Amino acid sequence: MYDKLYSQITDALVENGYIVIENALEPAFSKELSQIAKNITNYKNAGISHQSTLDKNRRKDKIFWLNEEDAVTCKYLEFTNGLQNYLNRHLYLGIKYYESHFALYEAGDFYEKHLDAFKNSKNRVVTTVYYLNEDWNSSNGGELVMYDINDVQIQKVVPKMNTLVVFMSELFPHEVLRSHTKRNSIAGWFRVDEKFNF
Repeated sequence: MYDKLYSQITDALVENGYIVIENALEPAFSKELSQIAKNITNYKNAGISHQSTLDKNRRKDKIFWLNEEDAVTCKYLEFTNGLQNYLNRHLYLGIKYYESHFALYEAGDFYEKHLDAFKNSKNRVVTTVYYLNEDWNSSNGGELVMYDINDVQIQKVVPKMNTLVVFMSELFPHEVLRSHTKRNSIAGWFRVDEKFNF
């Protein structure tokens, strides 16, 4: 079903290391995911790195890990599972699993510049961000700003509904600018380390 999209993503990762795709998935599906994100009542403060250290000077977003028992989020995970298999088959990345959460930025929230791959540890190899915000405009802020390894800005992404961003986790420092209203997304990572079950 998504082979053309998987191929587009894979080719872009080889050529540029990242891709931004507007209108990535079915619009109705995007709206269903957006509604789920809006209905979540128990978001938790996000931590920094695998130690879950809270540092509100660096990030102020809140997260809720995807529920694999929900039919709509399962459909999204089926999409990412297909992408995982495609990347492994064509790029030999050795991805073992995918982890993802809903992310909520309320007015005033931000996330300072960072890399998704943990320092001195091979773990996250490909990052995905999928946006769930209808009627987003420039005055709302909350853009994703991506930099190359030399700290030169290469992309500013408006977090509007049904936009998918995929990039190599170790290559692109990025930040989320201060949002001026509620901002929803799904952030995820394809990983090559062993899955740790709590």
